[in-house]
Amino acid sequence: MQEVDAETPPAQGRDGYRLSVDAEPRRIRAVFQNETIADSSKALVMHETRLASVFYFPREDVRMDLLTKSDQHTHCPFKGNASYWTIQVDSQSAENAAWSYEDPYDESSIVKEYVAFHWQSLDKWYADDTHIVEQPHDKADAKDNPLVNWLVRDAWMSKSSQDLVARISDTMIAAGFPLWRLRLLIRTLNPLLFALIYTWQRSGGDVTVLEIAHENLQSDKYRNSPFALVIEGEGGVRRRLEGPDAQLDFPVLEDLVAQGATDYVAMPVRFSDGQLNILTLVSDQLGGFSTEELGHIYEILPTLSRLFESHALRLSSSTLLRTYLGAGAGQRVMDGLVKRGDGEDIHAAIWITDLRDSTALAASMSREDYLSLLNRYFDSVAGAVLNHGGEVLKFIGDSVLAIFAIDDPDQKEPEACARALAAAVEAAQQFEAVNKERAADGCTLLDFAIGLHRGDLTYGNIGTTKRLDFTVIGSAVNETARIESLSKTLNRQILISSAFSESVPGSMISLGYHTLRGVSGKREIFGLPVV
Repeated sequence: MQEVDAETPPAQGRDGYRLSVDAEPRRIRAVFQNETIADSSKALVMHETRLASVFYFPREDVRMDLLTKSDQHTHCPFKGNASYWTIQVDSQSAENAAWSYEDPYDESSIVKEYVAFHWQSLDKWYADDTHIVEQPHDKADAKDNPLVNWLVRDAWMSKSSQDLVARISDTMIAAGFPLWRLRLLIRTLNPLLFALIYTWQRSGGDVTVLEIAHENLQSDKYRNSPFALVIEGEGGVRRRLEGPDAQLDFPVLEDLVAQGATDYVAMPVRFSDGQLNILTLVSDQLGGFSTEELGHIYEILPTLSRLFESHALRLSSSTLLRTYLGAGAGQRVMDGLVKRGDGEDIHAAIWITDLRDSTALAASMSREDYLSLLNRYFDSVAGAVLNHGGEVLKFIGDSVLAIFAIDDPDQKEPEACARALAAAVEAAQQFEAVNKERAADGCTLLDFAIGLHRGDLTYGNIGTTKRLDFTVIGSAVNETARIESLSKTLNRQILISSAFSESVPGSMISLGYHTLRGVSGKREIFGLPVV
């Protein structure tokens, strides 16, 4: 057979972003692994601005027995949600190679129940038995997409997702888009937050940021929203909100109509790892968004999503570093202290706490119950540190290492030591509340101890070249650990060094001089008055 380049008529329509569907006059045949997958003289061809033309086949002319429906869905704001199928011929498959708009929007209703195929996923294409070697394209010239120009020239200057939302919204308004509200939901890697929602509204102009906790996913408001549908991978949502036949199948749409909205679009924003986020657009002008306007947005969305992803990744990196290393250590790593040996000398109040008899506790409890107990214990002690501005550096089994940085080593009564002591008192009070609950449940009471000291530290990266830890080291850390270990001997929950005691005068009593393992000479140890 002779091989020729396919030619199709240019798409007809107004200038700008255009979409048209024409009857294909030729017989079109698609082959995969020597099997004819589709063969039709009634195919349609879709032309879309700056995109390759696509053949759509009636289902009766498609070997649907060789297609298996997958879980993948994609969304086009003017075509609708596409469902996908995988082609399977013997042992060979082409994953998500076919798609169909089973319930398309009005603009594309002509392709309802037709099936299209990714050109490169199939082995050969024929038109009237002539092998087509190049996928046809829409040859029509189109006006410049104002959003593309902005994306190339200016979008890179955005410093954050919040800034990028403001810039794209302002650009759309300047280009004449009937935009009333733009909202972007980006999922986060955060133990407390599921997502951040950035909202621009024409009446205000500024972009607000709303934090969405993981617990919100269980609320009726979320479950009955377009957000839930998009996040679950079902595609997107387009609802025209004008007229008596408006489809108000989500509560949020009724709220928007009450505020004068005429059109609502929610489309997935897919990151490179497959994570689904959401962009929503609302118009309050008669007729809402045109196909051209939505086409311009749809055209830039893949590249725009990469810009949002870069900002989101930096935010996630910062969040994870603060969560797992602590606020100060995490920021230092973000600032470039990443090599072994990077660090600095600091002066600080040092806090070490330990849960007593934890080995016996672990042996007597289920794994789930013991982990729950540990987390409740950490909430009490580490939570107190954070409440008073300290930095939790490390959880070592059931021990906690924390610091309260002191800016001036020569300061006699630094405020950081007062905060560290207040945190110790709060931790003891929180721990007492835990024990009251355990006593009421007939459980064994818990015991813990805190050691407080003040001294010079090295704060930085240690470890191997491939596995580093950002922490504090030095003799002062070792001395704090030895002070804490005296708690059983002295029957005290909070033990304090003389260096720390001098920093918070008048609130402690001497418990005598004691030998600390590995520390030369005896040290005077202090405690709080027993009430």
